[in-house]
Amino acid sequence: MTPFQASVIERVAPEGRSLGETDVREVVAAACPRGSAVGQKLLLIVPDLTRTAPVGLLFKTLFDQVGAEAAAFDVIFALGTHPPMPLEAMLRRLDLTPEEKRGRYGKVNLINHAWDDPGALAEVGTISSDEINRLSGGLFSMDVPVRVNRHALAYDRLIIVGPVFPHEVVGFSGGNKYLFPGISGPEVLNFFHWLGAVVTNARIIGNKWTPVRRVVDRAAALVPTPKQAFCMVVEGAEFCGLYAGCPEEAWERASDLSARLHITVKPRPFHTILSCAPLMYDEVWVGGKCMYKLEPVLADGGELIIYAPHIEHVSETHGKLIEEIGYHCRDYFLNQWDRFKDYPWGVLAHSTHVYGQGTFENGVEVPRAQVTLATRIPEATCRKINLGYRDPDTIRPEDFAGREDEGVLLVPKAGERLFQLENPPEWARLLPSL
Repeated sequence: MTPFQASVIERVAPEGRSLGETDVREVVAAACPRGSAVGQKLLLIVPDLTRTAPVGLLFKTLFDQVGAEAAAFDVIFALGTHPPMPLEAMLRRLDLTPEEKRGRYGKVNLINHAWDDPGALAEVGTISSDEINRLSGGLFSMDVPVRVNRHALAYDRLIIVGPVFPHEVVGFSGGNKYLFPGISGPEVLNFFHWLGAVVTNARIIGNKWTPVRRVVDRAAALVPTPKQAFCMVVEGAEFCGLYAGCPEEAWERASDLSARLHITVKPRPFHTILSCAPLMYDEVWVGGKCMYKLEPVLADGGELIIYAPHIEHVSETHGKLIEEIGYHCRDYFLNQWDRFKDYPWGVLAHSTHVYGQGTFENGVEVPRAQVTLATRIPEATCRKINLGYRDPDTIRPEDFAGREDEGVLLVPKAGERLFQLENPPEWARLLPSL
């Protein structure tokens, strides 16, 4: 542990209530006592706008507590491979007006992570093939170089501020995931996304200790800068829990609360699911979460519709590659590995996560269920990338409401709540050996 905090400090709202600014101030004051940052350079690591959380409240409270005494108090946005954020979006994430940024918060530098700029990255070590074999449960044996944004090495303390939700690649988001892939270089990022895809979304999501989490924590251990995390648990607009401490321990406690609040259990699967993407998902690259969180309750042979009339493209960063390879099941790639091994593994992983379970035998791919886009992406493009198409203007979400007994599920705001079955099939269970 770093000297500024000896243990995890937590505040959990009683049932039916939520945390307020007073609760946040008390946790921040205990975790970052005045005088603990005198002359230090602090770097906050925060998510972009594709995560629901009161990030601005934490940012402002931390600034009030230690911003004046710190030599630097800057913010880097954990974009992973997401596009750079314009200033307006950065300010919105931090709940700042342009006037506030120029005035009270003028000392704060706002930094976009650049995962594909070698000059922005520094290598901090390598996870050896023997370690990868152990961490992955024997699925892989290869050296994985670990690079991180250079800013992570130029400060005296890294402060992670972000929410915890069930997550398709790592099990639960948060904690060291804001380092990897948040401000990561491509090698380790691509590796562990593909590791998660090989295990499959259905077996990873909603499980705390996964092979990917082990790799992420191992990579984070190579970053020498002291780290502190404020892990938030939110439900809709309600701020339910806040955990402050070292990233591993704060995340572990937050994920327990997330498991209780963010997982809905259903007695039977649904043959039709209308999964409505919120506006914060502005491309399929992130809107795919509307599939990931619902795959466990999608019936064999059923259809999941990602309803997002506001989405106009697949991915600003990876769209051309996705149009080239399409969306497919895991075995489509594994059984043709020589053909696909040189593509970015993170893109392959995204492809399998959106497509879901399926088989590829004797050159024929058969999906377990159909995934359909109801977006502004043209039908020809949807067919080209191997997904179904529906005209979003022909869909009325209210027509899907109140029909669960018929096997029809409407999810008005999809992407953060996980749906699971009371008795999940074998393909949706994390293998004991992993």
